[in-house]
Amino acid sequence: MAEPEPSGIEQADSAETEAAQDGAGSGPFSGRTAWARNLETPLRQFLRTETGSAAVLLGATVAALLWVNIDAASYLKVWGTQLSILLGGSGVSMNLRGWVNSGLMTFFFLVVGLEARREFDLGELRDRRRVTLPLLAGVGGMVVPVAIYLAINAGRSSAHGWGAAMSTDTAFALGILALVGRRFPGRLRAFMLTVAVVDDVVALGVIAVVYSEHVALRALAIAAGLFAVLLGIRAARVRIAPLYALLGAAAWVAMFKSGVDPVVVGLAIGLLTYAYPADRGQLERATDLFRSFREQPTSELAQSARGGLWSALSPNERLQQLFHPWTSYVIVPLFALANAGIVINGAFLSRAYGSPITLGILIGYVVGKPVGVVGFSWLATRLTRGRVRPPVGWAAVTGAGAIAGIGFTVSLLISTLAFSGIELQEAKLGVLSAALCAAAVTWTVSRATAMLPAQKRIRALMGTADVILDLDIPVDAYRDHVRGPADAPVTVVEYGDFECPYCGQAEPVIRELLAGHGDVSYVWRHLPLNDVHPRAQLAAEASEGAAEQGAFWEMHDLLLSHQDELKPMDLTRHAEQLGLDVERFREDLRRHTGAGRVAEDVDSADISGVSGTPTFFINGRRHYGAYDIDTLTKAAKAARARAEIAA
Repeated sequence: MAEPEPSGIEQADSAETEAAQDGAGSGPFSGRTAWARNLETPLRQFLRTETGSAAVLLGATVAALLWVNIDAASYLKVWGTQLSILLGGSGVSMNLRGWVNSGLMTFFFLVVGLEARREFDLGELRDRRRVTLPLLAGVGGMVVPVAIYLAINAGRSSAHGWGAAMSTDTAFALGILALVGRRFPGRLRAFMLTVAVVDDVVALGVIAVVYSEHVALRALAIAAGLFAVLLGIRAARVRIAPLYALLGAAAWVAMFKSGVDPVVVGLAIGLLTYAYPADRGQLERATDLFRSFREQPTSELAQSARGGLWSALSPNERLQQLFHPWTSYVIVPLFALANAGIVINGAFLSRAYGSPITLGILIGYVVGKPVGVVGFSWLATRLTRGRVRPPVGWAAVTGAGAIAGIGFTVSLLISTLAFSGIELQEAKLGVLSAALCAAAVTWTVSRATAMLPAQKRIRALMGTADVILDLDIPVDAYRDHVRGPADAPVTVVEYGDFECPYCGQAEPVIRELLAGHGDVSYVWRHLPLNDVHPRAQLAAEASEGAAEQGAFWEMHDLLLSHQDELKPMDLTRHAEQLGLDVERFREDLRRHTGAGRVAEDVDSADISGVSGTPTFFINGRRHYGAYDIDTLTKAAKAARARAEIAA
């Protein structure tokens, strides 16, 4: 059967998916003049790193399997090598596999905690009402697989390993989803990430409580005390990075000595690290510091400028930038290399696939995960009579549940804690087999959804949930400058600066969009970047002066087409060209009559977290990435389709 042509909304969401994988801002229509790095969302950058690292992780897994099956003795010898770090006769001693699992993986869970906190502060979960459903879906995606595992292993000692069947590997799942589920909407990845973070957090709790033996209370109390000191210096706004690193390392050692897996330290620190958009005052200070360095390039001013740039970003952002590439491309693949190796032969496979451990993990992930995620999501929607519902359609939720069956990293970690010997090999086989089957099921769901009629396909993928809005101050036709029909189903809002070259680049694209689509309206809001564009403020006031005489859009077009002519005498000449009352126009400029109106737009930009130009919102949702005509057209079609679904 021929595959149906993708609809407008699917094309748009495909564009979102590609942006998430490849990164936005690489084309000619992707630049912004900015105080802050705002070319793409933190989530999109996170997803790009995760999906890009999936191939590396897969390669490491294959390498581990080849290595152990070619020379099992050397594999065991290398990872069994003892490594000790001693200080005055006391320290930490583990084999290389232990250092990877309990040492390096602490940074992996730090990144997980950072991302969870960022979603809570800046992402979809900043609307606290949206926490409920992914939380329930995450819990359901753990409870059902664990129940299946326990049912298969009832009455056996292997039932103790139930934790190996509960947690999703965020990196692997998102990477495989990008390969086999490209038709699923971009919003599914945000939902999937939230669900995965929930079960990562719970899994770490399970590791700490269930799979930690012989807990030393004194060492645990010391770890808690060190963590309390961390909280205290954070509350005091102490910004000495080496101090945090030292206290974190000491807490890790104390937790290790207590008998509790120390990876929980990374997760806890990540969850407590704030994420927030760059503050304008800090951004302007960074600009001043850099300008000082430009005028007098000394090492002292270079250090000050560097510190100013870093301090403009939240601690969450800085740590993500520092650790996320390392965890995705080095630490997690190294973990796979150290733990995924199992000797495969006919006798082992025939025995393992009849083992309750292998079957419990395999069926728990492949069947239990989708049943738990979809079932608990459906139950929450029914019990709340639709007030709480998934941000995507049910086909997409099913795809999320299916791909959640990839439980690689944390599942292998728990397996190494719960099993040993042949039982550990059987558990590893179950984890690897579940990953393959989960990918196949996800592909099947994607293909089946593609065969639905267009309207049913759109609803199955996109759902009917309200979309979280990023534009905090809604468009007011009586106040805002609106071009196009005021009642259009699609409204594009641009925060712009008349001196910004990228705004000048975007202007003809917007004109083409409006000319080709009669159901799109366009709103301009001022955001003069005074620290980098000295003439932008007066140009914005000039446009407001023209607006007082009914010629805002004529002046708007003239200013953007003559961005090198924004001096006062140039502005007066523009007014003459437009046939305005020049004396009145000059008086308005002299008295800064339009400054209040410009300030209102700047305040609204602050409230919506806008710090660069041009920044676009389409039906209240921030548009990330390029703003060429094809990209904006697809985004407009997606917004129109969402409006039709909501109507």
